[in-house]
Order: sequence, then structure tokens, then C-alpha cells
Amino acid sequence: MAAKTDNKKTPANADKKKAALESVAPEQKELTPYEIVCRSRDKTRPTAVKYIAGIVDGFIELHGDRGFADDAAIIGGIGRIGGMPVTVIGIEKGVDTADKIKHNFGGASPEGYRKALRLMKQAEKFNRPVLNIVDTSGAACGIGAEERGEAEAIAVNLMKMAGLKVPVLSLFIGEGGSGGALGLAVADEVWITETSTYSVISPEGCASILYKDSSKVREAAEALKLTAPELLKKKAVERVIEEKDFSDGYFAALKSDIAEFFKKKAAVPVEQLVAERYKRFRAF
Repeated sequence: MAAKTDNKKTPANADKKKAALESVAPEQKELTPYEIVCRSRDKTRPTAVKYIAGIVDGFIELHGDRGFADDAAIIGGIGRIGGMPVTVIGIEKGVDTADKIKHNFGGASPEGYRKALRLMKQAEKFNRPVLNIVDTSGAACGIGAEERGEAEAIAVNLMKMAGLKVPVLSLFIGEGGSGGALGLAVADEVWITETSTYSVISPEGCASILYKDSSKVREAAEALKLTAPELLKKKAVERVIEEKDFSDGYFAALKSDIAEFFKKKAAVPVEQLVAERYKRFRAF
């Protein structure tokens, strides 16, 4: 018979564990970075369309980049948040298989980023704040996307968003992968839900390149510091949103917070708004 072991924690160990968890969001307390990556990809998570329905009143979708096509991976349009007219742009992954294929699994094409920029410039013209909702493993892959200038489209977005003369908030609700995410993330503030991620590359890609071993995905996830608490610590994001159960109450509270943020930023002079956004990103 195996000897019994005493699993009782000493007061010192219990205090040490408590201290280690104090800076971690509730949903993440028992999750490793790779487990958080898996959670960010969970097919049951609400996508951008669900967030728009829960946050935006009277949403009207607008289509096309006025140059090539309409990219279904980018959902954009106008509506109201807290009675305030806003422009909302979201990267949509899709829900079931057919929907995911339609939206290219959230991989936005060059025309998607150009559509987003068109809507942001329209928002600037009519003095509407911009809410970007980000959930993507990365921009579209393929020869067609490269031929149509994927990198250039993202780069132009970065440059133009830096000088946009209206408040901009980017909200990460799942995966935030590489330039595909950054193309909608040059904002006055970046908020992230507690089991979302934001990184320069996927853990799988990092493991293959850095360790030359794709099986080391867990080590890569740890090294990338892609979790919400790590991002908050490095000031890559300003706020971590507790996810709770994605209920109506969750969306109502988030809607109220976003409305309050836009009201606060609307009072900031344009020159100061743009200068502070520029300063935020120069810090990196």
C-alpha cells in the first residue's frame, strides 16, 4: 500500500501562492499562457458580430473599399453607443463552418484594411469616434493578398490612424495576431478581455522559428508574454475586461464604459489627442 502524503499547504506557501495570483485576472488564475491561447480561440466565444449587436444601437453596415472588393472578414458601419454616433469596425471570424469560410476565419485582406481606413476617414469627416474590435490570428495569407498589397495596406493604416483627428478605441476580444491585429490597433487606448491575447506572432510560428521545433508551442506562449496581465504590465494595453459569462449584463457594462471613454476623449483638443496617441506608440 502506498504511503499517505500530507498535501496540506503551509501558511507560508499559501501566502506565497495568494500573492502570485493577486495580479492575475480571475479567469486566468489557473491557466497557463498556452491554455489562454486555446481559450482565445475557443469556438464558443462571441465574435465581433455578437459584440456589435450587444454594444451598438441601430448598427448599419457599410461595404467595400471603393477600389477592389468588399472583404467579409471586416465588418464596418455606423451606429450609436450611449446615444453617441460612432463608427464601428470589427474583424469577424465567423461562427459555424460555412460562416468561417465566408469570413475567411478572420483573416482580413488588403481590401479589408482599405475599407476600414475608408470608414475611419469618413468618421473623421463627420467627427464620429471609432471603435475597432479585433479578433484575428493574422491577416489573410496567399498570393492574391500579397499581389494586392497586404503589407502596404496595413502600413498605411498604421500611419493614417496615428493622425486620425477623432477618438479611437481598440478592443481585443479573442486572438490578436501580428500585423493583422495591429492594422486596427493604433488607438488612444487598447482594451483586452481577460482571456484574449496580443502578440507579434502565433506561439506555433514562434516555436518553429525561434526553437526550430513546433512542439515547443507552450514554451513559446510563455516567452511571448501575450496574456492580458503581461500586456497590462508592459503598458501595451490600458485595461483588462473581466469576461464573466458574456451575458447581456456583460455587454451593457462594456457599452457604458465605452460611451464614457468616448465622452472623455471628445473633450480633449484634437492636437492633444493626436499628440498623446503618437507619444503612446513612440514609447515602444
